[in-house]
Amino acid sequence: MSKKIIAIAFLLVIYACAKVPLTGRKQFTAIPSAEINALGVDSYNQVVNETGLSDNQQYIEQVKRVGVRITGAVEEYLSENGLLEKIGGFAWEYKVLESDQMNAFCLPGGKIAFFEGIMPVCQDDNGVAVVMSHEIAHAIAGHGNERMSQALVVNLGGAALSEALNSQPQMTHDLALAAFGIGSQIGVMLPYSRLHESEADELGLYFMSMAGFDPQEAPAFWQRMLDQGGDRPPEFLSTHPDPENRIDELNKNMDKAMEYYRKNE
Repeated sequence: MSKKIIAIAFLLVIYACAKVPLTGRKQFTAIPSAEINALGVDSYNQVVNETGLSDNQQYIEQVKRVGVRITGAVEEYLSENGLLEKIGGFAWEYKVLESDQMNAFCLPGGKIAFFEGIMPVCQDDNGVAVVMSHEIAHAIAGHGNERMSQALVVNLGGAALSEALNSQPQMTHDLALAAFGIGSQIGVMLPYSRLHESEADELGLYFMSMAGFDPQEAPAFWQRMLDQGGDRPPEFLSTHPDPENRIDELNKNMDKAMEYYRKNE
């Protein structure tokens, strides 16, 4: 039996044990939290250094204010449900980057950045909360780990992350940026899969509600994003062939979100 087959078999055993909070979906995450978080921090620093920080104090204060509120609510939920290991080793950071892109991200380890271009579309704290909770959901759900684990199997025969970093550091860092949704041209966001986007939409709706933000503002935000693109949806919606379906799915999950909201408003 080849080393690659053995590696894949081992990873599938791990896959059977990992689940996403709230949705319960089984997933394939083979990289230890400490390693994926460290890779997230490295990638975050690279993006921040190459893109540059905003000096817009209103944006900076708003992103941090909303971020602290949502991450606090998420931590409380995870603690109450015995799931704090999902953010083990996280050290939350909230930055605004000097770019007109309508985008944002949260990398493993809790490293959050908003591009200036998305702030006018957010309009207010509720709009920032929609985006913030969606991006945090990607990190809590381990989507970056899941995609990086798959990338290691496909591109490096299932090599451990530490081994890949030693043997092919540039390729591994490039794979990480892609897995975390960031392109080789820094600042260009790559789409998550439709499955991950839909899952982040659902989890994000619940997370903003837990923090006392009105989830009914989420469909309104996504409609504004859709309107920005005219005939071509903006990059933040590129993973959905029918962006209007995203709004429909949010509305289907609204009753459950409102239950969380009424407890925390």
